[in-house]
Amino acid sequence: MSDLANYRPNVGVVLFHPDGRVWYGRRAGTPGPHNWQFPQGGVDDGEDLEAAARRELAEETGVTSAELIARTEDWIAYDFPADYGGTKHARGWAGQKQQWFAFRFTGDEAEIDLNQHDEIEFDAWRWGTLSEAPDLIVPFKRDAYERMVSVFAPLLV
Repeated sequence: MSDLANYRPNVGVVLFHPDGRVWYGRRAGTPGPHNWQFPQGGVDDGEDLEAAARRELAEETGVTSAELIARTEDWIAYDFPADYGGTKHARGWAGQKQQWFAFRFTGDEAEIDLNQHDEIEFDAWRWGTLSEAPDLIVPFKRDAYERMVSVFAPLLV
C-alpha cells in the first residue's frame, strides 16, 4: 500500500502495565470471539498524532497517567472488507492508516473508567500479553496488529 491518500488517519494505543502486560478493551455491543482490541480513533484535522493518541486513550479508558515509551515510524494500514457497512467506508475511505503509540501506565487502576466519554467504546477490560493481540482482533485488522506487535515486542525485553 504505497498510496494511502484514501485511508482515514487514525492512531492506536498500546497501554503497557509496568509488569509488561498490555491493556485490552472489549468492544461494547460486539459479539465475540474477535471483540477485544486496543484503544484507537481518528485524528482531527491539524491534530498532533501523539495528542490524538492521548485524547483517544483518555476518552476510551479514562487513563491520563501514561508516559510515552515508543511509537511506530511508518503508517500501518488496513483495508475495510467489501461488506463493511461502517460510516467510514460509506464516506469513501478504503480503510485506515494508523500510527501506533506505546505508553506505560503510571497511574492506579482506579483511574480506568470506561464511561469517561459519551460514546462508550468498551464494556469490559483486562490485562493480557502483547502476543495474543492478533488472535483477539477482527480478522480484517489482523495483519496490522501483527505488524504493530512486531514493532513493540522488543519493549518487553
